[in-house]
Amino acid sequence: MEERVGPKTVLVVDDESNIRMALQFLMEEEGYAVRCAADGDEAVEEIKKSPPDVVLLDVKMPKRSGYEVCQAVRSDPNLDQVRILVVSALCQHIAVEKATAMGADGYLTKPFSTADVVDKVRTLAGRSN
Repeated sequence: MEERVGPKTVLVVDDESNIRMALQFLMEEEGYAVRCAADGDEAVEEIKKSPPDVVLLDVKMPKRSGYEVCQAVRSDPNLDQVRILVVSALCQHIAVEKATAMGADGYLTKPFSTADVVDKVRTLAGRSN
């Protein structure tokens, strides 16, 4: 995969518009180029069309769950550079283990600290500040 010029990209995937908007605003404030998707099918389509550096991914969504999105991304060798951070209200240990097993690179529980989201995304995108 060739090195892209310009800001790192983040895809925010959540079926709740208020969370999508909040994460989009937060990531744009940090200098990322941000795209959004409202369900799992749209997420997979966006990822395959133009792979982002990091995906902020909810688990419980219509059409395709976050777990299924993880699985679809990880089964495509052309997407191995895409980093996935699950951001979910599911805080049970089993949910974290399942997300990791499906290929997530990290997991944050809602409600989340904006500082934690920024730190995780910076780490996954390979940026430090």
